[in-house]
Amino acid sequence: MLVDNSFIQNLSLLGSRGTFGLALKDIEPRREDLRVVVADVKTSAKLVDFEKQAPSKLINVGIAEQNMIGIAAGLAHEGYTVFTSTFAPFASMRCFEMLRTQLGYMNLNVKIAGLLSGVTGGLFGNTHYGLEDIAILRTIPNMTVLSPADCLETYKAVLAASEIKGPVYIRLTGDRGTPALYKEDFEYEIGKANILAQGNDVAIIGTGTILSEAMRALRGLKKYDISATVVDMHTIKPLDTTTLDQLFATHKLIVTLEEHTVVGGLGSAVAEYKATKINVPPQMILGIQDSFPKAASTAFILNQNGLSAPRIAERIVQKYQELF
Repeated sequence: MLVDNSFIQNLSLLGSRGTFGLALKDIEPRREDLRVVVADVKTSAKLVDFEKQAPSKLINVGIAEQNMIGIAAGLAHEGYTVFTSTFAPFASMRCFEMLRTQLGYMNLNVKIAGLLSGVTGGLFGNTHYGLEDIAILRTIPNMTVLSPADCLETYKAVLAASEIKGPVYIRLTGDRGTPALYKEDFEYEIGKANILAQGNDVAIIGTGTILSEAMRALRGLKKYDISATVVDMHTIKPLDTTTLDQLFATHKLIVTLEEHTVVGGLGSAVAEYKATKINVPPQMILGIQDSFPKAASTAFILNQNGLSAPRIAERIVQKYQELF
């Protein structure tokens, strides 16, 4: 795989779902053990080309997400590496018991792609928003939880997930035209965060495509002489506690940022770990408020919840000035 500017831009145009489909298509010739099980989302998951390339490796179970997990578990039990795909709320909430008992408890080699997570569903409304999936999936023992920041990272996350044993949840936010945060090839390692920007005062620890707003927010912080480190915490479970320890020791304020409810997500995971430490900085948890957003465009919902770049900068400045 040659990762150059053309490849990165092409992935951004495809969006997270298109990138997911392309990654599986690229993996397939090297993996006889690969199987893909979908719940009537072959087109949405951009797996049409995959099916044309390897029709025997794709199984469409129809609108039967719980059965999808059961079939995937059976295939994994027979030695296959299995990817499943449906929309994030169905993958997490509708299938929770199956994920817990059939995958987590059995520690089976199934990778779950949660499509259109966060508020990417826009006008589809709350039935199609994935606002609780991090909270749900990280409670399951043996489950790895990934949340890529852009499409190049999505591609790398799918490849990396295919190489490790055990259940993995891949949370896909963003759609076509997702900003490319990584402008060139980079090292991706499950469980190891990446630094996108380096500062001294505030550490913004984000996950998913909302990190593009964090990067844009740096300009607003700079106006107030606040320098910020931006961290891509692409793996929520297992959490990169080594990087967290470094940030706790060198920054005055910790800010977590996610396109997920403020209850139970990345912010909660960081706070849980921080609670075991002494002499650590205060934390802000930025995410979707603990309520059901009204159906609207993704940009509108993010701004309403204080998650657009100007609002992120404004909220951090306010908190920083209150504290220091």
